[in-house]
Amino acid sequence: MQSLSVYRLHKLLVVVGLLHVRVNAQTSTADRTTETGEAAITDPNEECSPYSYPPVVNQLSAFPSIWEAASILSDDSAAQAKWDSISANIPSNISVKTQPPASNYSSDDPDCWWTYSLCTEPKLSGLPVDISAAPEPSTLGYGFDDGPNCSHNAFYDFLLNQNQKATFYYIGSNVADWPLEAQRALADGHEICAHTWSHPYMTTFSSEAAFAELWYSVRLLMQMIKLAVGVTPTCWRPPYGDVDDRIRSIAHALGLQTIMWGYDSEDADINGQSITDQTVVTNYNNFITTASNGTFNFTGAIILTHELNNFTMSEAVQFYPQLKSSFQHIVPVGVSLNKTQPYVETNYSLPTFEQYIAV
Repeated sequence: MQSLSVYRLHKLLVVVGLLHVRVNAQTSTADRTTETGEAAITDPNEECSPYSYPPVVNQLSAFPSIWEAASILSDDSAAQAKWDSISANIPSNISVKTQPPASNYSSDDPDCWWTYSLCTEPKLSGLPVDISAAPEPSTLGYGFDDGPNCSHNAFYDFLLNQNQKATFYYIGSNVADWPLEAQRALADGHEICAHTWSHPYMTTFSSEAAFAELWYSVRLLMQMIKLAVGVTPTCWRPPYGDVDDRIRSIAHALGLQTIMWGYDSEDADINGQSITDQTVVTNYNNFITTASNGTFNFTGAIILTHELNNFTMSEAVQFYPQLKSSFQHIVPVGVSLNKTQPYVETNYSLPTFEQYIAV
C-alpha cells in the first residue's frame, strides 16, 4: 500500500509529463471524439495528448476541481439533499482518523479500521462484509486500480486479445481527464467500480467530505462515469484500503459495495528503497506459488494491482500467463460474485460465473 506522498509525487510527474506533451505534441490526426477512435491510437504520446470531450467539459463546473479534495458544491441542491437524507444514519461516535494511525487508537479496533488491522467484517450492525476474496474456488477476481490511464490502449488490447475481462476501479478526476479511455472499459466488456474523486485516505475526511468524494466520483461515475460512460457503478474500492465503519456506512447508503483484496502486488508502491521492481516480481511470484499449491482450491483470491503507469500494466501483461496457469478461472470481481447487474442502469449486465467460464 503506497504512501500518500509517493502517490502525489507520481501524479506530479504525470502532470509534468503531460504538460511536456501539450507543449511538444504535433496536431493529432486521430479521432479524439469517439471511444472507437481513441482506442485505435497506438502511440502513447498521442494517447496522452489532451483533448476536449464536450459531454464532460460542458458539465465540469458542476463538479469539484479535478484532483482536489471534494466537498459539496454550494449550488448543488441534489448532493446536499442526498447528504441530508443519509447523514442521520452515519455513526457520529466514530472519529476522523489520522495517517499514520494515532497511538491512542484502541487495540480492540472498535471501528473495523482496515488501515489499522486489515479488518473487513464491520462491527457496526447492518453493514455487509467487505469483499476481499473471490468466493468461487480456484478463481482470481481480476482488477486494476487508479485508471483510466491515458496510455492504456496496449494493455487493453492485450486483454481484448486474451478475451479477458477485469474490474477497473476508476478515479473520478482521471475520468474527467480521460473520458474516452473510461468508455473503452465498458465497450470492451469490463466491470467499472468507483475509486473516489481525488484518491484520498477516506477515514481522514469528515463524513460530509467523504460523502462528496464518493458522490461526485460516482456521479461523473453517479456523474463523471455516467456522463463519460453511461453507467452508474454500484461498487467502490477505498484508496489505500483506508476504510472504517463510518466510511462504509456512507458508501452503503450510496448503494456501493466495498471491494478490498487479500494480496498486494505492491506494484504502485515502488520507492527505490524498501520497495523495488524486484519486490513486485517477488510478490507476483509468491502469489502464483500460493495459488499453485492449492491454497485457493475452496475459496478464490483478489490481488491488488494497478493501471497506474507503464510499469504496473507491463507487469500485469508479463505475469498473466502464469496467473492463468495457476488459477482455473480469472474473472471480474462482479462475475465471481454472480453480480449480473453491476450498475444502477438495467440495460447492461454481466454474465453469471457459470456463463463466463463456459465461453
